[in-house]
Amino acid sequence: MVELTIWCENLMDMDVFSKSDPLCALYISTSGSHWYEFGRTEMILNCLNPKFARRFVIDYYFEMVQKLKFCVYDIDNSTYDLSDDDFLGELECTLGQIVSNRQMTRQLLLKDRRPAGHGTITVRGPSAHPTI
Repeated sequence: MVELTIWCENLMDMDVFSKSDPLCALYISTSGSHWYEFGRTEMILNCLNPKFARRFVIDYYFEMVQKLKFCVYDIDNSTYDLSDDDFLGELECTLGQIVSNRQMTRQLLLKDRRPAGHGTITVRGPSAHPTI
C-alpha cells in the first residue's frame, strides 16, 4: 500500500469574481488506454495553491506498470460530472516513478500537452519527509 499526498501551486484562475475552486481526480490505467477514476480530493474554495487533505492509498505492484493521471479541475457547480467544470491541467506518470522518487513536482499540462500556465502539481509518496 502506498499513500499519496497532492498539492498544487500557481493554478490558473478561471473564475471572474473569485479564485478557482480546485479538486484533483485520480485516474488509473493498468492495461492499454482504458482509464478509470480511482478517487477525488476535496474541493478547496478560492485557492490557487491548494494542499489537499484527502490522500490516495493505492496497492503498489512492483512488477506491474500502474499508470496514473492526476487531473485538476476548477469546480463551478454541484454536479458530480467533471466534464462541465474548467480543466486546470494534468500529470501522467507511473506509480513506480512516484515510489522511486518519493516526491515529484511537474508542470501541469493541458489536453493538447501545452503548459497549463505556470501551474505545478506535486505528488508525495512513501518515506518522503514532509515539506509542507
